[in-house]
Amino acid sequence: MTQVLVTGPTGTVGRHVTRGLSDTDADVRAGVRSVERARESLPGSADLVSFDFEKPETWGRAFDGIDALFLVRPPEMTRVHRHITPAVDAAARVGVEHVVFLSVLGAEKNPLLPHRRIERHLQDSDLTYTFLRASFFMQNFYVVHQSEITERGELFVPAGDGETSFVDARDVAAVGVETVVDPIHRNRAYDITGPDGLTYHDAAAIFSDVLGRDIEYADPGLVEFVVTATSRGVSLPFALVQAIVYTTARFGLAGRVTDDVERVLGRPPRSLAEFVGDHTAEFRR
Repeated sequence: MTQVLVTGPTGTVGRHVTRGLSDTDADVRAGVRSVERARESLPGSADLVSFDFEKPETWGRAFDGIDALFLVRPPEMTRVHRHITPAVDAAARVGVEHVVFLSVLGAEKNPLLPHRRIERHLQDSDLTYTFLRASFFMQNFYVVHQSEITERGELFVPAGDGETSFVDARDVAAVGVETVVDPIHRNRAYDITGPDGLTYHDAAAIFSDVLGRDIEYADPGLVEFVVTATSRGVSLPFALVQAIVYTTARFGLAGRVTDDVERVLGRPPRSLAEFVGDHTAEFRR
């Protein structure tokens, strides 16, 4: 039986990985900052253990007896050499063999991304690895943009006419589960995208059709986006990060579509229309 530690098990992808692995023969351990808070949201079959990249004293118990690690970088953690890569090295020293790392689409081409630095560290280690280079999560529509959709009937992002290959986090997680349990995926990288490259005009039309009411794409400029977002209560640092993220779409860098999901899972990835249909409750007025 494979012993697996999932980091970020309450996050957008990690929660689905934890549940998916719980349905396999794997023995699942979920590394969380607060065991008490995590009990309500994780399946009962997962072994909850205290784990924090910034607290090396938590690593020993978390890594003990583990064969494979599902690695998620905490979004706020940019100095990976201080915490992430030392944790990876500690895992290797105590017998972890394989790491599935949740990366981002295009990481291999951008040396400035912390994801790329983690990828290179894993490639230089004695561990086997699988990189899941995921496109923009559909779940961000309700995690980040829920209120503007429900209250204002709009998508307010500075993406211009650029396309994005939106992917459902559930599909990313399903690929993650397969790459943890099946050794055929070791030392490989997968670009995980949805089935289509869509503009935000397309996305607004899909939301309108599925929800049965008009959702418009506002298409603000970068300065207008930052000013308006901060006036609506978004912190300036987060507004600037969003502006950078959506600029990749604006410049046509986020629309690449691959068949990696179908090759791994034997089925196509979910469409945006399917996603919105599954989450209509989140987008009600």
